[in-house]
Amino acid sequence: MQLYLVPGDSMPTAKQLADIGYKTFSTSMMLLTVYGGYLCSVRAYHYFQRRSSQRQAAEEQKTSRVL
Repeated sequence: MQLYLVPGDSMPTAKQLADIGYKTFSTSMMLLTVYGGYLCSVRAYHYFQRRSSQRQAAEEQKTSRVL
């Protein structure tokens, strides 16, 4: 598959344009998927960190009442 223009050609063929468009679209979808996975991971990490700190604070509050 040739995605670049040969110096003698003046206009890209319809197939070349379609190939370039497909590659561009596929790449952008792949990058969006990777970025979405990153955002999801960060959100889950913060959720579990917050939950852990809340549990720890609740446990400390229980022990301070006992003493």
